[in-house]
Amino acid sequence: MTVRSGAARGSWTRVADVENASNNQQSHSPTSDAVEHPVAGHHPHTYVVSAGRGGPEGDPHAPGTSGVPVNAPVDFSSTYSYRPDDDGGRVYAREGMPTWEPLEELLAHLEGGTRSTWSGEGFVATEQQTALQVPPALLFGSGMAAIAAVVHLLPIGGHIILPRHSYNGTSALVDELAAEGRLTAHRVDIADTEAVQTTLADVATLAQAQEAPVMLWAESPTNPMLEVADLPALLAEARRRGVLTAVDNTFATPLRQRPLQHGADIVVHSVTKFLAGHSDLVMGAAVVADPQLRERLRRHRSLHGAVPGPMEVFLALRGVRTLAVRLDAAEANAAELAVRLEQLAAIGETPLQAVSYPGLASHPQHERAGEQLTGYGAIIALHLPDVASADAVLSALRVWTPATSLGGVESLAERRRRHGGEPDTVPAGLIRLSVGIEHVDDLHADLVQALRLSGDVRPDNPAETR
Repeated sequence: MTVRSGAARGSWTRVADVENASNNQQSHSPTSDAVEHPVAGHHPHTYVVSAGRGGPEGDPHAPGTSGVPVNAPVDFSSTYSYRPDDDGGRVYAREGMPTWEPLEELLAHLEGGTRSTWSGEGFVATEQQTALQVPPALLFGSGMAAIAAVVHLLPIGGHIILPRHSYNGTSALVDELAAEGRLTAHRVDIADTEAVQTTLADVATLAQAQEAPVMLWAESPTNPMLEVADLPALLAEARRRGVLTAVDNTFATPLRQRPLQHGADIVVHSVTKFLAGHSDLVMGAAVVADPQLRERLRRHRSLHGAVPGPMEVFLALRGVRTLAVRLDAAEANAAELAVRLEQLAAIGETPLQAVSYPGLASHPQHERAGEQLTGYGAIIALHLPDVASADAVLSALRVWTPATSLGGVESLAERRRRHGGEPDTVPAGLIRLSVGIEHVDDLHADLVQALRLSGDVRPDNPAETR
């Protein structure tokens, strides 16, 4: 049986491709059952706090229960005992461990769960809407491990369409695989819906003649340019042409955008970022609605050893508990900062030329973002005229920390073109801000003083930085 027809032979989800995977699937993580939880469908502020309590030992909310731990315990065992007459239990921690399960179920519900409407204050489930049947998410040892597992669903000769601006780790991996002749990459301006649809049509036609599969990889908002894609339109076109779709939802988080409900096949997260939220661990996740596709990713995780450790998962689950309040606070800061900084750029007192943030009316996809996202996020891009000015700003910061990564409680700033993997279309003087939860006045004052100091740096003397 083929779950979804493809434009080419050798599609993604044939049961035969799973190689008797059901014999290897662990009984504690059934991919055929939808995840259920007593608070499913509640406001996400409630769900992220309440889901997965007690872990595999039991649900503390169940009637008549007592003695169940409020927090899921950490299992540090690498192997599990067995009886010769029972081959359906736990075997080895690389295949799965109890510590993973609460977070895997929580993420599945956040990304899929119950279809809901946005009330202006949160997601509100409606009786008329049906639940997406989403099996537990898959945790990986890093965001790149999750990305690599999804990209490697493409067999040799496949095609991948991806944004010209995307996470540089994704871009570097695709370039490496393309250089090895494993796949062909097609880069697009993901915000140009018509152009992406044309590319989808052209690549799908080419791939059909070659009997090769196609994947559409999307980011929205993109890293670091903050372009917003028309996900419903692009995912619908991809599905119509039999193209597998994956969306990196790290920037938006499931509290602001749920691509599975727009028709995506796979959603990927760097759990390191907003989900865990404290810059103290490295982890990734993939959420897949189709059990057979999930099984292929699970096998990749196991055979490539791309698994997280129990302590990291415990910390990530603890971090997710505060996701809603952290994101609300950081987003409120970002919205206020974007307005103030755009006003500063208009005055012309500092080298700041422009501010990119989906919540600003000046953003090219502002209207689209307002219709598609339930919040504008906590990432801002500052446009400085050159490397010297940008580096001078970073050197003068005292509250913000010049560092890579994003999504933590602390505010971080980074000139993205310092990484060799960023394309030339990313301005050399662009600074990506990851707005944290400090007081907005302190964040603003620090940026203003740094921008003013940077104005003393002459563009023709890059060494003159602070």
